[in-house]
Amino acid sequence: MQGKTVIITGATSGIGEVAAVHLAEQGARIVFTARDKARADDTMAKLHKANPAADHAVHMADLSTLAEMKRVGGELAREPRIDVLVNNAGALFNKRQETVDGLEMTFALNHMAYFVITNLLLGKLKAGGRIVTVASNAHRGARLDFDDLQSRRSYVGFPVYSRSKLCNILFNRELARRIAGSGVTANALHPGFVATRFGDNSGGLMRTVLKVAKPIGAISPEEGAQTIIYLASSPQAADVSGVYFYECKPATPTAEARNDEDAKRLWEISAQIADLG
Repeated sequence: MQGKTVIITGATSGIGEVAAVHLAEQGARIVFTARDKARADDTMAKLHKANPAADHAVHMADLSTLAEMKRVGGELAREPRIDVLVNNAGALFNKRQETVDGLEMTFALNHMAYFVITNLLLGKLKAGGRIVTVASNAHRGARLDFDDLQSRRSYVGFPVYSRSKLCNILFNRELARRIAGSGVTANALHPGFVATRFGDNSGGLMRTVLKVAKPIGAISPEEGAQTIIYLASSPQAADVSGVYFYECKPATPTAEARNDEDAKRLWEISAQIADLG
């Protein structure tokens, strides 16, 4: 990773931060997005300690709005070279919230931010570049209702989150198909059930459930970040694309996540929403 530039969304805590630091230790220059200035400063200090020679950078952004996705995507696209893009930022919300764009918050942050930023940076990812999308086995049991992608008819936090993770895998599937032959790879992954800040701000019953479950069954952020690091840096993953990984090995997502028609339809709807011109 010496001299390579890695862009990571959501790198101020948890598996995103762990992956950023480890990749920096391998010689990478890290460029990351953040919402909280204090957390961004903490992450930057860790990156400078891991790789003092690199000119690491942070871009502050709220990735739940299309305007901010496009703004920060445009800023990141000014990088002279991008070797790896890690789509990691995401959240779970106990109550339905709607963004200024009229999108349900989970769909906007967990799916549309991946879609918009990836599309804006595709031109800068040269042959040998890698796109790594953090999804989840939470997609299991989820189905997309294309007549209600914004969850207006009913809203329950975890099922909506599960659908957003299904979107991540379908997005990666269609992305890999579209960039086949370009020399750029695109893979998705399940990091495992990780003890991070994830879900702490979701509120309600979900926050209580996660608070109880994490100490019992969750793995550490160090363990959870390993597949991100593997897909971003391992020579063994250099020529693999369109695959879903768990514990650094190919895994099989659900039939719903392998539906090529749904993947194409989701891409087309996302493109209309994003209006990237």
